[in-house]
Amino acid sequence: MNWSAAVYSLTNPPKRVAIEQGLESRRTAVRAWGNQPLRVADPEVHEIMEKERQRQFKGVELIASENFVCRAVMEALGSHLTNKYSEGMPGARYYTGNQNIDQIEVLCCEHALAAFDLDPENWGVNVQPYSCTSANFAVYTGLLLPKDRIMGLDSPSGGHLSHGYYATSGKKVSAASIFFESLPYKVNPQTGYIDYEKLEEKTLDFRPKILICGGSSYPREWDYARFRQIADKCGAVLMCDMAHISGLVAECASPFEYCDVVTSTTHKSLRGPRGGFVFYRRGTKSRKHSFNLNHGDGNTHYDFEDRLNFAVFPSLQGGPHNNHIAALAIALKQVATLEYKAYMQQMKKNAQALASALLRRKCRLVTGGTDNHLLLWDLTALGLTGKNYEVCEMCLITLNKSAIFGDNGAISPGGVRIGSPAMTSRGCLEADFETIAEFLLRAAQITSIIQREHGKSQTNFLKGLQNNKDIIELRECVETFASQFAVPGFDT
Repeated sequence: MNWSAAVYSLTNPPKRVAIEQGLESRRTAVRAWGNQPLRVADPEVHEIMEKERQRQFKGVELIASENFVCRAVMEALGSHLTNKYSEGMPGARYYTGNQNIDQIEVLCCEHALAAFDLDPENWGVNVQPYSCTSANFAVYTGLLLPKDRIMGLDSPSGGHLSHGYYATSGKKVSAASIFFESLPYKVNPQTGYIDYEKLEEKTLDFRPKILICGGSSYPREWDYARFRQIADKCGAVLMCDMAHISGLVAECASPFEYCDVVTSTTHKSLRGPRGGFVFYRRGTKSRKHSFNLNHGDGNTHYDFEDRLNFAVFPSLQGGPHNNHIAALAIALKQVATLEYKAYMQQMKKNAQALASALLRRKCRLVTGGTDNHLLLWDLTALGLTGKNYEVCEMCLITLNKSAIFGDNGAISPGGVRIGSPAMTSRGCLEADFETIAEFLLRAAQITSIIQREHGKSQTNFLKGLQNNKDIIELRECVETFASQFAVPGFDT
């Protein structure tokens, strides 16, 4: 190349080079946002998340359905697994590239069966439901036709909305009550315990196709054997929603010996990520009874597996959340350990210590105590409502108002539900729950004073909360107490 040609090539670069440089700048522009940390990508969201971290650290968490997951679970939830789409079941996906996802889901199912000591010849599990409510509706969808009958514990008695709840006005609240006919059974109004005699009488009259045991605010053991007898008398499938007590099954009565289908959330006492799963019997039927289902019951084998898997996908959901399934596999592996069993035992001890402390202070508890991780405090004896008692939130104590038997609804319920899982996860023991009982009683006293001075109506009551010295003092005590205990997975 002569000198003039070289000069020309430098001053007039080939078009291809210019195009490549243009492409690279476009690639750079596209990639630029992909590796920004959260605090740079969205400072506003990052700031709110940091505030929530501090709220969790400085407060006393007593909501029975909340818990703190371990660091490994959080790592899986925030991982690259969220990138993959995997509609279908392991080995039968609608998309390619799922060989690793299949391994994770199969492993999760194996861990689920091992966690509850179940024989895979007799039980199967679907870990894809997004929540226990989703799992429950999958059971109804898979086994029933629209307008078929279900029966579960009434919500004011401690049942869950997804078991077919409708308001006293007749308004159908949950999808279960909209698409299926439901009739609730109730607790004995004097004792707060399930009235099994009336349950059997009502079941034989109503003849549901699915009888549901399990609830969200029932502090006592469930008599699964009695439920099995009642279900067999009317040909019903016996379903247990063990969402609240799934982590406690090793320490409480197990539903698997008696039930046909078992659903659960994967957080709460189980201390996993937020989601659900459904267990179902498979193989040869172990009992000489028939189900009163529409598809007939002439064979000797359970046919739940295909029906429930199809109900989860494609009937009700799209692709599973693979990051959740991986996180669940991690949590379920922990459930099978001796350390986890010790954690469950401590959770029950803490709930019982809290119940005893409140009872000694003349507080009224529904059923007079607890057999599990939660208790119901009836505030009506103090002239309070659950709504106003949420003054606790201003004192960094989180719990939730709860209907108790006799309430007209959930708008202004007469009680609060209190649970021990979260603070047990932070390392609290029985003596610490004695201190928590003092905080709760002090909050009740403050609420009573504000109601007396300003009235019960929300408008007047809220005025009494402003710059309240008693609330500020209790808040400082709670923060000092809570800050002693580390939060799993937190750096601070």
